[in-house]
Amino acid sequence: MTQLPSVCIIGAGSSGIAAAKALHERGLPFDCFEKSDRVGGNWVFGNSNGMSSAYRSLHINTSRERMEFTDFPMPAWYPDFPHHSHIADYFDAYVDHFGFRERIAFETGVERAERGEDGGWTIALDTGERRRYDALVVANGHHWDPRWPEPAFPGSFDGEQSHAHHYVDNRPFAGRRVLVVGIGNSAMDIAVETSFVSERTFLSSRRGAHVLPKYLFGRPLDQIGVNRFSGAIPWEARRLVLQALYRIGVGRVEDYGLPKPDHKIGSAHPTISADFLNRLAHGELAWKPNIAELEGDRVRFDDGTVEQIDAIVWCTGYKVTFPFFDPSLISAPDNDLPLFRRVFHPRLHDVFFVGLLQPLGAIMPLAEAQGRWIAEYLRGEYALPAPAALAQDVERERRKMFKRYVASKRHTMQVDFDNYLHDLRRERRAGARRVRERGFALPVPPRARALEAEAGAPS
Repeated sequence: MTQLPSVCIIGAGSSGIAAAKALHERGLPFDCFEKSDRVGGNWVFGNSNGMSSAYRSLHINTSRERMEFTDFPMPAWYPDFPHHSHIADYFDAYVDHFGFRERIAFETGVERAERGEDGGWTIALDTGERRRYDALVVANGHHWDPRWPEPAFPGSFDGEQSHAHHYVDNRPFAGRRVLVVGIGNSAMDIAVETSFVSERTFLSSRRGAHVLPKYLFGRPLDQIGVNRFSGAIPWEARRLVLQALYRIGVGRVEDYGLPKPDHKIGSAHPTISADFLNRLAHGELAWKPNIAELEGDRVRFDDGTVEQIDAIVWCTGYKVTFPFFDPSLISAPDNDLPLFRRVFHPRLHDVFFVGLLQPLGAIMPLAEAQGRWIAEYLRGEYALPAPAALAQDVERERRKMFKRYVASKRHTMQVDFDNYLHDLRRERRAGARRVRERGFALPVPPRARALEAEAGAPS
């Protein structure tokens, strides 16, 4: 039997466990290291490592049927948009059902991942142990390192400032005048929640947004018109349908008190809220343009208006960071890391990224497909395109993305859910054909175990 390469997986969140399950079912030896005390990552409210951004009332924005793994449906009694506790329990059940929990080392962080000159990875753990692996799967997530306003707004603020990452619930904001800064999903959720207890809540943003409802015509919006052929339909054709549905079901956001968006629907990461537009229309919260200056206990906005503010919640996103890599080897300046189909590094073919993308939809089924793709590659069942063709594909995808989306650090790894899965299936088939043409060979040789034995390192 051919010996297979050993793999280290960093992170046991929703993407890490999807990759682990794929490697487990294909017989690849691996260890998964998780800094928290349970699986689920961002979906574990108040997790032990403090890295989760889940807040007390958090529910998913994509529907249950579009978020679940393909071979492990969520319980039928779950609501269409489950609570974070349901999702965390689901991930626990997933790991136990497929039987790979013993491969996960909990409360164990990766402090350093160093690549050898001839390949392979030395992993330094926060336990003091060092291990060698042939390949590395990075699934450390990209919603844990808060990004504050860059550059900072002029002036100074005397009140309380916090980042959305640390928001738990609305109780600290009772009776206060609150400013929420941002126009994404967290900003709208926090603005809605605080508006029920605050003296006054304002939401400030540089631009408008198309606010998508969770339901339309009595069905979850992300399930309308979806079938097995959806991924083959070009995005522009699907955009026309979405625009028509939006005009019928929502109308103009200007009529609710938001500015007219400066971009087409689908040209920014979707902002989904069942309540935000209603709270605006009821006068329970108000929109403000971008901040011009912080003035002690007041904030001046670009339209010249000034409001007294007690607390600011910055919903300004996250930085994509890999604290275990030498930045000269792998980094993501301005959140931008070019990858082949958001998985393969263009130069280093023994490191893979899972879940490092922002889909118009849920990440979980995409991470599941990525994990299976990596397993096929490590088993020699898939071959990458030639280097020149791979580089061209990366550049083509980047040009296409930057042309479509609003320019910002939020839009550096966007994909469409159905189109991405459709294109990935085609690429996996193409890679299988390349294997047949080139002949079978393991692209990552299994050398790490022999090196451990020579050095006397622990296995």
